[in-house]
Amino acid sequence: MKKIEAIIRTSRFEQIHTCISGLGVKFLSFYEIKGMGFEHARQEKYRGVAYEPAYIPRTKLEIVTTDDLVEPVIQCILKEGKTGEIGDGKIFVFDVLDAYRIRNNDTGENAL
Repeated sequence: MKKIEAIIRTSRFEQIHTCISGLGVKFLSFYEIKGMGFEHARQEKYRGVAYEPAYIPRTKLEIVTTDDLVEPVIQCILKEGKTGEIGDGKIFVFDVLDAYRIRNNDTGENAL
């Protein structure tokens, strides 16, 4: 099993989610995050005063899946998340030693 963490543009979340769901991934977690990188935040106005925020909002996905779905999930994120601009995001892959389903004590891939 592997855990895939991806930091993506929030605007690309629906396309990525649709692609991943089509693969049969049963569960994913996502949440809004803020970060800084090579892309600079755009200047915004608040009450007529221009300011440049020090962060850029993004969405972080966390997906634990079987080894056979890792590459298709990564390809979904790469294909649907790409705009070709700086700030498209990053993908990280980690080994998962074990998983447990609390409800009925399933372990390993059965717990997914």
